[in-house]
Amino acid sequence: MDALAALTSEVRALLPERAVITDRARLRTYECDGLAHHRVVPGLAVLPETAGQVAAVVASCARHGVPFVARGSGTGLSGGALPHADGVLIVTSRLRRILGVRPEDERAVVEPGVINLDVTRAAAPYGFHYAPDPSSRQVCSIGGNLAENSGGAHCLKYGFTACHVLAADLVTPSGELVVLGTSAPDAPGYDLLGTVVGAEGTLGVVTSVTVRLTRDPESVSTLLVAFPGTDDAGAATSAIIAAGIVPAAVEMMDALAIEAAEAAVACGYPAGAGAVLIVELDGPVADVAAELAVVTRLCTAAGGFALRVAEDDDARELIWKGRRSAFAAVGRISPDYIVQDGVIPRTALPEVLGAISALSADSGVRVANVFHAGDGNLHPLVLFDAAVPGQEERAEEVSGAILDLCVTHGGSITGEHGVGVDKARYLPRMFTDADLDTMQLVRCAFDPSGIANPGKIFPTPRLCGEVPRKRHAGEATPVAGEVF
Repeated sequence: MDALAALTSEVRALLPERAVITDRARLRTYECDGLAHHRVVPGLAVLPETAGQVAAVVASCARHGVPFVARGSGTGLSGGALPHADGVLIVTSRLRRILGVRPEDERAVVEPGVINLDVTRAAAPYGFHYAPDPSSRQVCSIGGNLAENSGGAHCLKYGFTACHVLAADLVTPSGELVVLGTSAPDAPGYDLLGTVVGAEGTLGVVTSVTVRLTRDPESVSTLLVAFPGTDDAGAATSAIIAAGIVPAAVEMMDALAIEAAEAAVACGYPAGAGAVLIVELDGPVADVAAELAVVTRLCTAAGGFALRVAEDDDARELIWKGRRSAFAAVGRISPDYIVQDGVIPRTALPEVLGAISALSADSGVRVANVFHAGDGNLHPLVLFDAAVPGQEERAEEVSGAILDLCVTHGGSITGEHGVGVDKARYLPRMFTDADLDTMQLVRCAFDPSGIANPGKIFPTPRLCGEVPRKRHAGEATPVAGEVF
């Protein structure tokens, strides 16, 4: 009996029959995350309902030397939850209890399968919300947010997931359940919790998270402004920040992204716009009113027109609906697309967007831009038709060239989507071999056997013997240094 078969037999004794999936047709449900052009059918999938069951499954994996991958809602866009063909996929979607909301302490305790937006819904009666808000907040889970250190539109003012996680229960790759962090304002010693947040499931499986809640602002004002083009919108963004104003959010969409959003959700953005900015201000009533006057003046000076301030919550939601639907909406104008995720200094926006436009023109590959303008987190959507020979390859080339632009301008290959399998090949463009080996030493300290989400983040198996996953028919040909 091979290791996976022995583990499957053992797991059947640990979990209810409904929580163990071996049928290949059902396993195909989990063959990819939101990055659908990477697909692997897991050897086994389990759906535990308690932290104890997670620990028991991981301990069994450790005994048999079988790799495991944790998966939440599967909305990730870097292949971080891509299964291992000879391993176990641990699906945390049934760990979805909100264990407590404590407004007096400004925190909540939740299981990893809890949906992001549900944390805010639970906190709303007390006048609080959960600030990190990815566009997929109505479906993405807290465990996945923690794994990828997700951001969202309001991360400009409120920060990423790492800023809002106070403690977590973690099942280590040996199957031990440990507590990281504390409910106290600051914890002594090494920041192991900070190491786990953003580690993409390579250090263990989180089973409980204590998150920080944010008090609802006294006033919110949402402004939609049209511009002739992205350069003008970028100039307005820089002028707003330079004026000492830190909006809750500054989001930009170009003409192609607007076209897609209109086709999908009829959001009613101004006709003839080459770009739009969504600027949201929040805080005390007097402060918001004063800042709105300044932002309006700066946007107008930069060429803004058709300025629209949301008069009520319904109007605000309609403005945001176009932005939040942008990724899915692109499917209305292209059969296939790559969602890229790079970061640049905000002041480099005009130059980098111009370079992306030139890449698009030279390659014949369309690129729609929608992104967090306030912090320079780009989300170029590279459009192609996989049915047309050569288009997918050209799209991949353009996608990689965009990441090169980000690094060249002092930025990063990812801002909030993670590295996963999709960007592992690009990591050496930011870090030296010594840097990568040092990072791997941390990983090996948690997982010396290399069974926790192997083949992710790092471009090659390093130091502690990761288990490379097998390639299967239909997968893309690997590039040099890519782990398969």
